[in-house]
Amino acid sequence: MMKYLPALFFLFLAVYCKANVIKGRVTDDKDRPLAFATVLIKGTTNGTTTNAAGQYQLELAPGEYTIVCQYIGYRKTESHINVNASTQTLDFHLQPLKMQIKEVVVKAGGEDPAYAIIRQAIKKRGFYQHQVNEYTCMSYIKGTISLRAVPDRLFGKKIDKKDVGVDSTGKGMVFLSESVTKISAQRPDKIKLEVVSSRQSGGGLGFSFPAFISFYDNNVNAVSTQLGPRGFISPIANNALLYYKYRLEGEFLEDGKTVNRIRVIPKRKREPLFSGYIFITDNDWRIHSTDLLLTGEYQLEIMDSLRIRQTHVPVTGDIWRVKDQVIYTTFKKFKFDMVGNFVNVYTDYNVKPNFPPKYFDKVIMKYDSAYNKQRPAYWDSIRPVPLEEAEVKDYHEKDSIAKAARDSAFSRYTLDSLRYKQKKIKVIDVLWSGGIQHKYYFRRDSAILYHQLAVKPLIQSLKYNTVEGLALAVEPTVSFNAGDNSTLRISPFIRYGLSNTHLNAYTEINYSYGSRIRKKFGRNDWLLAGGKRISQFNQDNPIDNIANEFYTLFLKENYMKLYENWFGKLQYSRVFQTNDKLTAGLTYESRMPVENTTDFVFFKNDKKQFTPNHPEDLKDVPFEKHQALVFDLSFRFQPGQRFIELPDRMMPLGSKYPTFEIAYSKGIPNVANSVVDFDKWQVAAFDKMNFKLLGEFRYRLTAGGFLSSKNVQIPDFQHFNGNQTFYNLKYLNSFQLAPYYRYSTTASFYTTVNVEHHFNGLLTNKIPLFNRLKWNLVAGSNAFYVNRDNNYVEVFAGLENIFKLIRVDVVAGYQSQDNTRVGVRVGFGGIFGGLVQTSK
Repeated sequence: MMKYLPALFFLFLAVYCKANVIKGRVTDDKDRPLAFATVLIKGTTNGTTTNAAGQYQLELAPGEYTIVCQYIGYRKTESHINVNASTQTLDFHLQPLKMQIKEVVVKAGGEDPAYAIIRQAIKKRGFYQHQVNEYTCMSYIKGTISLRAVPDRLFGKKIDKKDVGVDSTGKGMVFLSESVTKISAQRPDKIKLEVVSSRQSGGGLGFSFPAFISFYDNNVNAVSTQLGPRGFISPIANNALLYYKYRLEGEFLEDGKTVNRIRVIPKRKREPLFSGYIFITDNDWRIHSTDLLLTGEYQLEIMDSLRIRQTHVPVTGDIWRVKDQVIYTTFKKFKFDMVGNFVNVYTDYNVKPNFPPKYFDKVIMKYDSAYNKQRPAYWDSIRPVPLEEAEVKDYHEKDSIAKAARDSAFSRYTLDSLRYKQKKIKVIDVLWSGGIQHKYYFRRDSAILYHQLAVKPLIQSLKYNTVEGLALAVEPTVSFNAGDNSTLRISPFIRYGLSNTHLNAYTEINYSYGSRIRKKFGRNDWLLAGGKRISQFNQDNPIDNIANEFYTLFLKENYMKLYENWFGKLQYSRVFQTNDKLTAGLTYESRMPVENTTDFVFFKNDKKQFTPNHPEDLKDVPFEKHQALVFDLSFRFQPGQRFIELPDRMMPLGSKYPTFEIAYSKGIPNVANSVVDFDKWQVAAFDKMNFKLLGEFRYRLTAGGFLSSKNVQIPDFQHFNGNQTFYNLKYLNSFQLAPYYRYSTTASFYTTVNVEHHFNGLLTNKIPLFNRLKWNLVAGSNAFYVNRDNNYVEVFAGLENIFKLIRVDVVAGYQSQDNTRVGVRVGFGGIFGGLVQTSK
């Protein structure tokens, strides 16, 4: 019996000390709900926030408390309560603040009194920014995204509103999440987030990363750099007076302190600026609260508006921290109308945690092993912000659907319904639009898996060049899901040239699987390929099929240079949990020269002739039938990688350091008649550096050469990725005006430099029309050096973010083996265009 006494004691203690609930509504003087008002226990940071309906609830142990309620623009109210019942009601009716304006005589040309307050706040900004060296706190986050309208079609394709998650009118909640996270931070940049629990409607990780927004920073990162690549200038930044106008709209007394309400007004549009209100206390000149807005007119990207409301409260006598923060977003584009809000409630601040040595490591976010296993009763007991009616409904419906799907994993109906819902294959799909996409669903243990057949549209698979003429191609891929994160893909490639009557056919077999040692998760890929194919001499494929077809058929310029080869290839690659990648491969080719067999063009031009298929710039280098066995080894790594740790694996988040690549290739002679004999090396480093208001700098630096070059064939040369067409995709790994093969080399050393600076609105935001269109300046240079007789430099300047997608450069190329050239290149660049760019 004695061994049960401790358990009985703690059970008795838990029952006796069971928390009681006080709940109520917060309304204004006209009984309208005040959304996301702050409710807390006086003298602490423990409290809650009302929901959109003005409702709150707070769990307290029995005793006497003073409850404080405050809302920006309303008078703070206190109420004394004796908690002695399981549930008690305490409503707050807040009165609008009656602002008082000091009688200040402003002479003609004088300034508003707000400027003197702002100057004092700017002087104190650095002190408050560094006042707390380290701290811990708890964070509750609730995020919702709802759609108010959805178009029937997008870019010509019909939208199934059920798949989007809305009703027939296009309305509905599409995202709902809440989480509880412990935050530990230490200046200047150390952070650790421990996710205690997280929940998403219908299942998922949820949103657990707090939005750290500090207006004490000169440059404010508003949630994500995608929303503002340059950041946004704080209303109390050191240089804020250059960007903002201020107006004192009143003051009020709160807890013996005078609080000034100052309107923040941007001086100019098209700058990364806030508008709205900032509240500053007298004498100590700290931030009391904020209600600030970002819009597209002030360099907010993607979203139409983003509003940030913060309430700061005392943690100790002289230290204030953010108690709650609400972010409102709107998006209205392509006939989608979306609204969202993310509520952050911070409690239990400790500004002297005294972290032990090595407390902060490479894991910046760690999920508890039971983070997603909490039942609804748990969330009801700890949730500081009550759910609204629509949120309760969303959780109930989506969680029920998810549970039904899990429970019916073995159901014949589920498999049949999945198979039935597949899109029927149409003739237009086979020929042009989408190709063939067919999935075969099956059961394995408790999971539903599928195999897939995918075939590219036949017309889109057509190719044209002067060697093959019109080439008919079929490119299917069959994927087998083997479970346990493993996939087998078989991809036959069949290609027939109507002009040279050559059939090329080969198959790639790729087996991909995950492996895990403890929580160190890696991805392994084996590739086995073989058959007969046609390849470009530069294996980086500097010109794509579409560009070559356009220039060949319309302009009578055949830039693509090809050879055929029977080949076999075995390659292994592993992506480590650090995101480092090791690749090793062995390739055998029996290489054969091919010649032009057609001169067909759409528009005859007797003044121009097609060039031979053998690169003219390498006409003195013979290319005859031969065999080549080449071993390739490469390693890519990024030091200082940081991670998110899930219960079963680690996920890399990136690093502040550059990415490095090391590569080595060996031509192996006298094996299977291989004649190549060389040793080739290359090292590279590349990175992006965000300088906020000054833009983003990107670079790629490489060096390499041949340690030995006894027998190097044209496909094994070092080719610099030139570009003789009007558009470019490989900006940081190409030379926009250089010929494709003129500078190819087998030298013992070479180096390349690719740099570009994206101004992200700097300068162009002051030019009429450009600032309205949000077209941004980009400039840079590309260069390589082999020796005095083999080098190249080009400089360029252009505009990007044209329609959020397009980039246009004017380029001047200074060549050691030719005259200076000037040209225009078009590609992708900007908010969305940058996602299309390739660097390899």
